Amino acid sequence: MAVTIALSNQKGGVGKTTSAYVIATALKEMGYRVLAVDMDPQGNLSFSLGADTESATIYDVLKGELKPRYAVQKSTLVDVIPSNILLSSIELEFTGVRREFLLKEALDSLKGIYDYILIDSPPALGILTVNAFTAADYVLVPMLSDIFSLQGITQLEETIRRVRNYCNPDIQILGVFLTKHNLRTRFSKEVEGTLRMVAEDLQMPVLETFIRESVALREAQSLQCSVLEYAPDCNAVRDYGSLIQELMQRGLKANG
Repeated sequence: MAVTIALSNQKGGVGKTTSAYVIATALKEMGYRVLAVDMDPQGNLSFSLGADTESATIYDVLKGELKPRYAVQKSTLVDVIPSNILLSSIELEFTGVRREFLLKEALDSLKGIYDYILIDSPPALGILTVNAFTAADYVLVPMLSDIFSLQGITQLEETIRRVRNYCNPDIQILGVFLTKHNLRTRFSKEVEGTLRMVAEDLQMPVLETFIRESVALREAQSLQCSVLEYAPDCNAVRDYGSLIQELMQRGLKANG
């Protein structure tokens, strides 16, 4: 059964989609069966993975108009269920009971096929993100190395706690990790120190690995190719490799 991980942060531009893209392709390169699910109406993960967003999407699946397996696209990088702007209407369209469980019920039929399912959630804490949390075993939180990113951590933890109480009692916070981080600057060190204090109060683990800035990540995504092949020696790619190893050491291993 697949281990399901939701990447989430209600602040945009923190490297959430980039992290989902790199981790998914890296796990695939390691020999795991990987499915990426794009729950962000912007569809940036879908684009990065070379998916066709004009055909079947997660929107069709959540509406019950399509079985999940028929929405899976076999991209050259990893299998993906794409999204597009239609997904943004879910908040208004689905107001009934158990609407928080739509994604979980959809993915249950696919969990035996994959080792890992990565969900890219939108930069908001609405029903799409709640669906991602309800379907997930773990939440992974990328956070930009700036002071403004700290402000949303408390809200994120509150949302996860509500989901744990009402929808998914087993969900765990895998950890928070810093992106575009530069340990050589005093400001970055201060942000890291403050994050550790805030996270300790909230009982959220902070990962030791951080991700450095890299233009190669954006270039590879725009070219819809694997950054592991495009720029295997860039600092950020090495950092993501270290991040995955740290996650494995913390127990994130496929159930087999």
